[in-house]
Amino acid sequence: MDALILARMQFAANITFHILFPTISIALGWLLLFFRWRWLATKDGAPSEAQGWLDAYRFFTKVFALTFALGVVSGITMSFQFGTNWPGFMETVGNVAGPLLGFEVLTAFFLEAGFLGIMLFGHGKVSERIHLLATFFVAFGTSLSAFWILALNSWMQTPTGHEVRDGVYHVTSWLEVIFNPSFPYRFTHMMLASALTCAFLLVGLASWQLLKGVGQRSAPRVMRVGLTLAAVLVPVQIFVGDLHGLNTLKHQPAKIAAMEGVWETQRGAPLLLFAVPDASERRNHFEVKIPKLASFILTHEWEGEVKGLNSFGSDHPPPLPVFFAFRVMVGIGMLMLATSWIGWWLCRRAGWQAERIPRSLLWLFAGMTFSGWFATVAGWYVTEIGRQPFVVHGLVRTADVASTIPSSMIGLSLTLYLLLYIALVLSYVAVLKYMAEKPEEALTEEPGDERAVPGSGAPRRAEAGT
Repeated sequence: MDALILARMQFAANITFHILFPTISIALGWLLLFFRWRWLATKDGAPSEAQGWLDAYRFFTKVFALTFALGVVSGITMSFQFGTNWPGFMETVGNVAGPLLGFEVLTAFFLEAGFLGIMLFGHGKVSERIHLLATFFVAFGTSLSAFWILALNSWMQTPTGHEVRDGVYHVTSWLEVIFNPSFPYRFTHMMLASALTCAFLLVGLASWQLLKGVGQRSAPRVMRVGLTLAAVLVPVQIFVGDLHGLNTLKHQPAKIAAMEGVWETQRGAPLLLFAVPDASERRNHFEVKIPKLASFILTHEWEGEVKGLNSFGSDHPPPLPVFFAFRVMVGIGMLMLATSWIGWWLCRRAGWQAERIPRSLLWLFAGMTFSGWFATVAGWYVTEIGRQPFVVHGLVRTADVASTIPSSMIGLSLTLYLLLYIALVLSYVAVLKYMAEKPEEALTEEPGDERAVPGSGAPRRAEAGT
C-alpha cells in the first residue's frame, strides 16, 4: 500500500484512540465538580442524599483518573507522528502549530496535573474549599486543553492571521490564528460532544449497576443527572451543528459536497438518506433521497445552491468515507435524542425509583454507554478526511509534508499500534465494567479522611482494622 495512505491511516489510528479519552475527561471534570458541590450542599441537612452524591463523586473520580492516564499516554504517541511520518508539517507551519501546542502544555496540562493529585488524594487532608477548588482547576484545565488543540485544528481547517515567507508560514496575528472563522463553532460542537458522551457514560454505568443490584445510593442520582443533561444538550448540539454546517459551507464547500454526495452544482439539492458514492464514475448508486431538503438544511432556502464535487476538479476529499461517517454521526445523534427524551419521561413517571424503572429500559441505557464515542469519532472523520487533500486547507497539501519512510516500516508500526490500541480499549472497558459491578472498592475512604457522612456505612480506618 502507498506510504502516504499508510501514514494517514497510522495518524488516524492514533487520533481515533486518543480522542476517546479527552472526550470523556473534558466534561467529566465538570460533572465531578457538580457532584462535589451537591455533596457539600446536602451533607448537613440530608445525610442519606449527601452520601449518594459522595459515592458518585468517589466512583467517577476513579473513572476520571483512569481516563486521564490513557489520554496522556495516547497523546504522547500522537506527537511522535510529527517527527516520524510528517516532518514537513512542522517545517512548514511549525511557527503556528508549535506555540499553540506549547501553550496547551504550559497552561492546561500543568494546571490539570498540578491539581489532579489534590483532587484524587486530598479529601480529608485539605479543607473542603481547597479540595473543591482543586476539582475546579482540573475541570478548567481539561477545557483549556481542548481550547488550544481545537484552535490549532480549526486553523488547519480555516487558516487566517499568517503570511508566507520562503515557503514557511509565520504568524501576523495570534488573535486571528486562534479565533479563526471555524473555531467558535468547532470548539462549541466539541464541548457539547464531550458533555453528551459523559451523559450517556453516566447513564450507562448507573443502569449497569442497577441491573447488577449494586450502587443503589448513587446510581439513581447519577442516571437522573445524565439523562437530564442529554435531554437538554442534544437539541442544543443539533442547533450548533446547523450553524457549524453553514460555516463549513462558506469556507469548505468541497467537504459539504462530499458529506451530501453532491457531484454537480445544483439548486434544490436533495437530501440523500442513503447512497453509495462512486469516485471512479463520479456518481452515486442506490440513492434514497428527499427532494430539495439538502439545500434547505444547508442554505435555509429550498432552491439554495450547493456546489458539487465536480466543480473542484481533483481537489476534493474522498466522498465515500465522508458521506457515511456523517450519517453515522447524525444517526447516533438522533438515537441519543430519542433515548434521552423517552428515557427521561419514563424514569420521571417511575419517580426515579430504581425498582420501578423497566429493566428493558435499563438494558437500552447500558447499550448506549459508549454511543458518544462512536458519534465523536465519526464526526472527527468527517472533519479530518473532509479536509483532504490538504493538511492546511487550500494551502498545504498532505502529500507535500509526508516523510519518505518505506511503506513496509509504516505498515509494521501501524499493525503494532492497532494491536496495542485494541487491547487497551478492551481493557479500559473491562475495568469500567469491573468498577461498576464492585463499586464498594471504589468508594472506600482515602486514608486520613474524617469528613465522610456519619452513618453512611462506608468503612472507617479503625473499623477496617488499619
